[in-house]
Amino acid sequence: MAREFPVSRMRNFGIVAHVDAGKTTTSERVLFYTGMSHKIGEVHDGATVTDWMEQERERGITITAAAISCNWSKTDVADRKDRSQMYNFNIIDTPGHIDFTAEVKRSMRVLDGAVVVFDSVAGVEPQSETNWGYADEAGVPRICFINKMDRLGASFEKSYASILDRLSKKAVRIQLPWGAEDNFQGVIDLIKMKAFVFEGEMGTTVRAVEIPEELKADAEKYRAELIERVVEHDDVLMEAYLSGTLPTNEQLMVTLRKAVLANELFPVMTGSALKNIGVQLVLDGVVDYLPAPTDLPPVKGINPKDDSEVTRLPDDSEPFCALAFKLQTDPFVGQLTFFRVYSGVVKAGSYIYNATTGEKERLGRIVRLMADKRTEIEEVYAGEIAAGVGLKEVKTSHTLCDEANPIILEQIKFPEPVVALRVEPKTKGDQERMGVALKKLADEDPTFKVSTDEETMETIIAGMGELHLEILVDRMKREFNVEANVGAPQVAYRETIQREAEAEYKYVKQSGGRGQYGHVKIRIRPMKPLEEGETVKKNITREDHYEFINNIKGGVIPGEFIPAVMKGCKEAMARGFVAGYKMEDISVELFDGSFHDVDSSEIAFKLAAIHAFKEAAAKAGAVLLEPVMKVEVRTPEQFMGDVNGNISSKRGQVEGMGDIGDKKVITAKVPLSEMFGYTNMLRSMTQGRASMMMEFHHYDVVPPNVANEIKKNRGVKDVETEE
Repeated sequence: MAREFPVSRMRNFGIVAHVDAGKTTTSERVLFYTGMSHKIGEVHDGATVTDWMEQERERGITITAAAISCNWSKTDVADRKDRSQMYNFNIIDTPGHIDFTAEVKRSMRVLDGAVVVFDSVAGVEPQSETNWGYADEAGVPRICFINKMDRLGASFEKSYASILDRLSKKAVRIQLPWGAEDNFQGVIDLIKMKAFVFEGEMGTTVRAVEIPEELKADAEKYRAELIERVVEHDDVLMEAYLSGTLPTNEQLMVTLRKAVLANELFPVMTGSALKNIGVQLVLDGVVDYLPAPTDLPPVKGINPKDDSEVTRLPDDSEPFCALAFKLQTDPFVGQLTFFRVYSGVVKAGSYIYNATTGEKERLGRIVRLMADKRTEIEEVYAGEIAAGVGLKEVKTSHTLCDEANPIILEQIKFPEPVVALRVEPKTKGDQERMGVALKKLADEDPTFKVSTDEETMETIIAGMGELHLEILVDRMKREFNVEANVGAPQVAYRETIQREAEAEYKYVKQSGGRGQYGHVKIRIRPMKPLEEGETVKKNITREDHYEFINNIKGGVIPGEFIPAVMKGCKEAMARGFVAGYKMEDISVELFDGSFHDVDSSEIAFKLAAIHAFKEAAAKAGAVLLEPVMKVEVRTPEQFMGDVNGNISSKRGQVEGMGDIGDKKVITAKVPLSEMFGYTNMLRSMTQGRASMMMEFHHYDVVPPNVANEIKKNRGVKDVETEE
């Protein structure tokens, strides 16, 4: 089977936005206009293709990222059925709710571009900022689409100003709206200097007309601004422009494309997906400005044999290399493993090498996806996204490659969970099924963690928010037939230290026969992040939130016992010191000790390390940390004083106030422990007219009086720490 589209005519992009900005409505139009569906599904009818889960259709929100493959011919192509003029799109429709932020994070890692959708009334919202930050981290080129121009209160200019103010000064208008609210009629293209109207069934016919007289002055003013912004990115064009020669439309588009690929400009387009206005021009914009896999630098990775850096070009002739970025349990075929191929070709039925684990597995079948529907294919080529069936040991972030040419790609880093729940099965049958269900759900979602409370032996599940855990418990019930009792939400506290401290412990046990002997001296200190360009030294083992430095000289502790010391310190951190919560961001240095020729063992050194760590933590000012949330409240002005006062009573710090439309916007940082049930409280305080958005921001030290209350609730006596 030959490749249908060359790599240069492929576009892998995501549709991302804050919840309710219209991503899924936009995705449904994309499916309709590209011929992948023959009827437009609406979110409010619960009939969309990309929101296929029962929970998504009931709530009207996107929960899991849905992958779609489709083809597109630009609107100005004479024969739009000519396959030599078509482009292949792999699109991921991502969730907008902060609780499902991992879906956006992992999608950004494997996508080449993104269409960021904004609500024309609300402008930039909290999750828009978070998603923009993920795109910045991944270096993903973007197009902005200001949607919902038909809504009451729609304002293109205010939304555009909020993008410049809150996201990037590099945004630039390439379109203007023709009208707004009930009078929204079409879109004005500032490059072609034409107005576009959308006619026929569902706006399928795109027709170019002259710009209305009353809008010509604005169009000319903003076109001049666009030309100035674009020519800055090409010395030849800039020189010609300064000498009075304007660039042609083709030169403008070529230079704008270069600037977009370099993340130097972000084109801003507009329309209304619900009213079928502007979506086709966004797809044209994807072709014109977002990158093909060949436009990006080759992917870099590490050769596991010698830790040298290797690269792979997006070429079918290169060795096979792919990244698994998502797992999904399918009721019909079992586990689906979504992967992005960076180089080479892989065939169904072949054996692939998992460079992350060092194991080989057979790739039974390959499917191309249309949300929850799938088409079986024989091969996947460089630049494509597909899903594999039959890979049992592959997890999110694992690198799949050719065994003769191994490579490990950079792993996707996910945020830590902040909310926990206790769950217990209702019957013995549920108990057996619950273990299987929780393992599968945790494999699918890296921000979902399952653990056991060592004292009570209860199962604890942790996630990104109350809604996240509510959905997962609901999925356990519907997909795995598990009935469970659920406890109240708990905050995922952490612990850390504030200063450096040393401790020594000698573990000696003699009980007839062979004894136990382990002696360590350790130094602990707060862990510092690596500076840009700094590499980890050979004697340092660095993991997320933990660093172990082996500074043993002259073999005073034999090398075979060092891992046991490292393991002991890690175990002590997991048990916590202040209130039994996991300790983080600690650097442990092993600098001295001794051993016994006969009695020393790994267990003795591990126990010595645990005791030494506890002693050091007592001297190092161990403290409790709590998650602090970034909260944004939008309220009518008359309730502003009440809302502000209420935030202050919750140990919150108001950081800013502003206006969006007729609402006041209050931004604040508030501890998560104070925010449970806040939405209901806010509604009753403001006659149901205020709304609230919240996302994790950082961990901060818990005040002593609150820390004492937490310890009391955990049944922990006050721990004396040395000042």
